[in-house]
Amino acid sequence: MADLTHFDGQGAAHMVDVSEKAITSRIAEAVGHIKMAQETYNIIVENRAKKGDVLGVARLAGIMGAKKTSDLIPLCHPLPISKVAIELTPDATLPGVRIHATVKTTGQTGVEMEALSAVSITALTIYDMAKAVDKAMEIGGIHVVLKDGGKSGRYEAL
Repeated sequence: MADLTHFDGQGAAHMVDVSEKAITSRIAEAVGHIKMAQETYNIIVENRAKKGDVLGVARLAGIMGAKKTSDLIPLCHPLPISKVAIELTPDATLPGVRIHATVKTTGQTGVEMEALSAVSITALTIYDMAKAVDKAMEIGGIHVVLKDGGKSGRYEAL
């Protein structure tokens, strides 16, 4: 296991200096899901929520979440994000919604945190929009499934 990069020699938290790193194309993908009661699932997929288009609003929130990651996570670098895509797949077997975020940039550091933030904010928005009918929804399974670019190369979850 590599040393944790967000701590200096004295153990104090610091932002990693990426100024000497090469500028490369970077991509990260993350996934997660939100489980809910069957009736809540039906309300969402049939677009009957009182607050409006749950999945459309959640998709926009996820995109915004990716763009605001450096404002939320103290040691993340602000990045010029070139793409954020959120795929929402209703899944009756959960029942719930599967979330897949893809984030791209060209820069000196990766976009894993942005992809994870996008999934998290998307799920939280679905919860917010449907909590009036289902407070027991469960968010889970959030993890990076792909990271590519930079010195450390490619990572793909099994």
